[in-house]
Amino acid sequence: MLNKFIKRRQRKPSKSDGGNDLGFIPPGNRNSGVVSTSNHASRTTPLSIANYGVPPPSVTVETLPMFRDVPASECQTLFLRKVQLSCFQFDMSDALKMMREKEIKRQSLVELVDFVQSGSGKITETNQEGIIKMISINIFRCLAPASRENTGSQNMDPEEEEPYMDPAWPHLQLVYELLLRYVVSSDTDTKVAKRCIDHLFVLQLLDLFDSEDSREREYLKTILHRIYGKFMVLRPFIRKAINNIFYRFIYETERHSGIGELLEILGSIINGFALPMKEEHKLFLVRALIPMHKPKPISLYHQQLSYCTIQFVEKDYKLADTVTRGLLKYWPVTNCQKEVLFLGELEEVLEATQAAEFQRCMVPLFRQIGRCLNSSHFQWLMRGDINPYHDIGSVFYLLYQIHRKNFEVGQKVLLYNSKLHLFPDKLRSRWAGPYVVEHVYPHGAVNALNPVNGKSFKVNGQKLKPFLGLFEVGEPDEELSDPVYTVALPGLLMA
Repeated sequence: MLNKFIKRRQRKPSKSDGGNDLGFIPPGNRNSGVVSTSNHASRTTPLSIANYGVPPPSVTVETLPMFRDVPASECQTLFLRKVQLSCFQFDMSDALKMMREKEIKRQSLVELVDFVQSGSGKITETNQEGIIKMISINIFRCLAPASRENTGSQNMDPEEEEPYMDPAWPHLQLVYELLLRYVVSSDTDTKVAKRCIDHLFVLQLLDLFDSEDSREREYLKTILHRIYGKFMVLRPFIRKAINNIFYRFIYETERHSGIGELLEILGSIINGFALPMKEEHKLFLVRALIPMHKPKPISLYHQQLSYCTIQFVEKDYKLADTVTRGLLKYWPVTNCQKEVLFLGELEEVLEATQAAEFQRCMVPLFRQIGRCLNSSHFQWLMRGDINPYHDIGSVFYLLYQIHRKNFEVGQKVLLYNSKLHLFPDKLRSRWAGPYVVEHVYPHGAVNALNPVNGKSFKVNGQKLKPFLGLFEVGEPDEELSDPVYTVALPGLLMA
């Protein structure tokens, strides 16, 4: 059975597949091996047939008549001839090479775009198949090697770098425009289009999102979105294929040029999700979107990613806790620029969060906010909207530290003194110390060391609190063997 399948794929094209006046033999189908599929792992791998589509020296590319110059009965035949001529490929890096042939192909592509857009007539099944074959030959190719690595570092400014421009874009743009007009045209036979625009075609389109030419990615974004809207049968496959690209980006490469464009498509898709939301979509949020906060170059696509996550919360408020905890899970430790992005996204998520969901994630959320407000990084100090709250934020952070009862060996603590000592003109603090934690018992008791006399004692951990160095030494109390401290933080009642 396998041998028969191999022989069938290796059969030679028949005359009916390729006979034409130009001597050009178009591919039998995209699965025949004529068009090599590009992928992220083989960006620099050469094509299996490198010069396929280049006219041989013995063939002369002749100018074809325009559609308006032929009878309506011959338009479909002329259409196919123009499609076949457009399959020829040229070296666009050398502008002076084969200039006449390049211009003939460009004019043919312009004519094809105008014909499809004008709706002059329903395109025949043969011509529809020919269009997709021609488009496949032109756009499905191995992409140029990456000229730079997008690491998302703070020193990288994408606006200062010269964008990559594909030299073949004058022809590629027309081919993409033709594909777009074909997909959105009301004259397109949907049944035939479904056979031509199949899973393989979609995968090859997704591979091209890794192109460094932003103009190509913009066309791909529009075309894939139109395909998703028109061919419902392809929707689950497209979502799954995009997921796979994200997984590879997150866990393997952390390098892809089209993540932002793919997220833009998903933002529109998420906006159209029906309620109640399917479990499949919630899994996509947890397994793909939230982990997308992990890669270093997040600054290159964070705006689109943030829009997607917020769309989920606005669709289903119960997902607010999931998104918030996901952000806290991937919260950056040393990258302040990335931390600012997270805070902006978190602010938008909280605006769409209801009280019940907020209470579920309130404790870990404020712990993280406290750490952020206590940060002394210059980017925080330069933010005008943060400065007024920085001091009060530090106070709340210290209060949180005092409230904690999880002590560690070597930590300095204060001991609560149940006796209130009155002195003339002043009230002494109820807290004595600092002492040093020697051992912490599982049930909450603590062994503390008095550094003054070197004695240890066991005490209930509930009577201790962290010593944060905000106290001044008071006058010694002759009745107490331990130093007594008074509060030195104005306006804050510690006792």
